[in-house]
Amino acid sequence: MSHARDRLHGRHEHGHAHGREHTHAHFASQVREENERRVLSVLVLTGGFMVVQAVGGWLAGSLALLADAGHMLSDTAALALSWTAFRLARRPADTRRTFGYYRFEILAAFANAIALFGVALWVCVEAWHRLRSPVPVLGGPMLVVAAIGLLVNAVCVVILQRASGNNVNLRGALLHVVGDLLGSVAAIAAALVILATGWTPIDPILSVLVSLLILRSAWNLLRRSAHILMEGAPEGFDARRLGRDLSANVAGVSGVHHVHAWLITAERPMVTLHLEVEAGADASAVLATAKHRLREHWGFGHSTIELEHGRCADGHAPGDQGCHESPGPNHAEARSHTSHAA
Repeated sequence: MSHARDRLHGRHEHGHAHGREHTHAHFASQVREENERRVLSVLVLTGGFMVVQAVGGWLAGSLALLADAGHMLSDTAALALSWTAFRLARRPADTRRTFGYYRFEILAAFANAIALFGVALWVCVEAWHRLRSPVPVLGGPMLVVAAIGLLVNAVCVVILQRASGNNVNLRGALLHVVGDLLGSVAAIAAALVILATGWTPIDPILSVLVSLLILRSAWNLLRRSAHILMEGAPEGFDARRLGRDLSANVAGVSGVHHVHAWLITAERPMVTLHLEVEAGADASAVLATAKHRLREHWGFGHSTIELEHGRCADGHAPGDQGCHESPGPNHAEARSHTSHAA
């Protein structure tokens, strides 16, 4: 009778879990589509003003404007890459890419971080040449173009800041636009100094300061996207704490090992693990309860769990040191009690 209740509970829990996962997937899809539209809007604004700023910087002889135009050229390409990543992520999983195309977003974020480093380096080199051989700068036209740029970039920042989710790709796009915003502020400050004093070295000096600020953000983006590409665990994840939690809160579990957690994107954490099940425990109830715990308490919407009665399927007795070695998230798990939750 007890086993019958457990099986009924397991089916009931599975139905609720399936409903919650479907609702979450639908909401996540809506968020991604909205973020995609926001990136496209910013792409159009940035690309259009980039041409205006490049022409204005060339006519005024301002490195600050040309540097900001260079940022915007990089940003236009980066935003186009980000938008493409959102589009590709819509494609369903297939036999070659069983997790779909979400990872392209992380590649886009990584490429954007590299691009930011390249632009900052170019600005610093050009500033060095300008400091050694100053050139005339027209403060009036420079001020007008920079003020328009500040307005355009502020609108772009607001559009992206109102986007939802913890998307690394979106953060990369936002960092590019924030860099443009800072560039416009620097150009305005330089124009005012030149108009007031005629001291043109302020133009390359402020350009370098902005580039250094951008480099800090670029490094954080590079580190975060590289962590995901290297199959890094979600921030703050502790495999031993997860094992203790499941052992204490899932009836019938006597041990947890072979725990592997990683990220497809920042919003899509994955986990695989082995559960040692006590003799007489109902496997379906243990599996359902463990998945519920992983989803609701730990945030893992997708989990792959292998249930073990006695000896570890990888050839080690439960508790042996070898049972805790990590073969990686792609190790074979197609066994009788393996379960997937999309």
